[in-house]
Amino acid sequence: MPAATFDRVPRSDTIDRLRHSIRRRQWEMLRALLDTVLNTNPFHRRRLDSIPLHTLEEFLKNCPLMSKRMLVHDREAFPPYGSNQTYPLENYTRFCQTSGTTGPPLTWLDSRDDWEAMLSSWQHIFNEFGVIPGEDRVFFPFSFGPFLGFWTAFEAASRVGCLVIPGGGMSSNARLQLMLDHQVTIACTTPTYALHLGEMRRQHPVMLEKSWALRAFVVAGEPGGSQPGVLARLEELWPGVKILDHHGLTETGPVSYVDPVHPNRLRVMEDVHFAEILDPASGVEVLEGGTGELVLTTLHRLGCPMLRYRTGDLVKKVYADDGGLCLDGGILGRLDDMIAVRGVNVYPTAVDAVLRRFPEIVEYQVREIRHGALLDLKVIVETAATGPRDPLLIAERVSVALRDTFQLRMDVEAVPQGTLPRFEFKARRWIKEIR
Repeated sequence: MPAATFDRVPRSDTIDRLRHSIRRRQWEMLRALLDTVLNTNPFHRRRLDSIPLHTLEEFLKNCPLMSKRMLVHDREAFPPYGSNQTYPLENYTRFCQTSGTTGPPLTWLDSRDDWEAMLSSWQHIFNEFGVIPGEDRVFFPFSFGPFLGFWTAFEAASRVGCLVIPGGGMSSNARLQLMLDHQVTIACTTPTYALHLGEMRRQHPVMLEKSWALRAFVVAGEPGGSQPGVLARLEELWPGVKILDHHGLTETGPVSYVDPVHPNRLRVMEDVHFAEILDPASGVEVLEGGTGELVLTTLHRLGCPMLRYRTGDLVKKVYADDGGLCLDGGILGRLDDMIAVRGVNVYPTAVDAVLRRFPEIVEYQVREIRHGALLDLKVIVETAATGPRDPLLIAERVSVALRDTFQLRMDVEAVPQGTLPRFEFKARRWIKEIR
């Protein structure tokens, strides 16, 4: 008897059905959110008054996009917290601020329920990362301030059942020693600071001979955790240690985490976010494989909700086999970071990718030098003390690589190790100059 044959359903049809099911569940949550927000939130009542939002199709067609500029104007009109508050002020128990990377820091308030929703998101992330309650020791090697940062991760790790260890007010060497002494298994930090700790460890051969318990870095705050060049450098500095990427925003909370099946992707947490990826010029949803701006609607953070919020993050849209939305290559860049240099569009992440090809480079800085209407870029690269002795040769090789990539000439200067600043949180490598 011949083997039975079955008609295979095309992947696109399967994905369409899965996406429809996901969207249906999300609309149920979104509709409940709108029922509350449109009654009690002054900010959104002004924006959406008399706009029909009875179906998901109407929401996508009629609900205007939000931007950070709108939030800034709202704070100025209704200081100090703005009018995007669904509850009376006494219902809010948490205070934080945005990092100020792309503008003035914005104050953010959260109710108990909002905070619990973010803790639940982080607990989900830790479960996906294989964090072991009672065994893992999670280290946070930075000082906590009003920036949301890893505040929620710290509290969620404790709830999961891990020993959490703060590392504020310490030098990098002291933090490395603490990681050894207390057999830290997981460290939460930015990719930049994980690189710095690795460089510091390499400078102390005695530390390399010790027995380390570290098995993973959970990195966030910068796009580097999904970029091949940064990952390769981290894996070289920390052999055998997993690099687990995550991204989120103060305005929305945790958004995505590295896909365990595809390490070069971030998986969007669609049970807490309604996500769109839109063409920045047309506002139309891009097809799978397309690149656009990530737009988010929060489904559980009702106290200060975002409805179709433009994150500014440039991402590539792909779907997992179960229909889940993923960001291929992580965060590719930021729309507001792109600069035009003599007719060439340059993204900082693209410059970073070129510089990461050179193992001799341990840190760098880019200076945007404006002469009237003209803009030039100067790249300063800090070279390892143990690398090639001729810094001029390194600068020349980097200059050629940048010119070949961007068809643009950039001045490159090599400086000794220890010259450029180091960063615990988000790195600020691009400096503006006017001459």
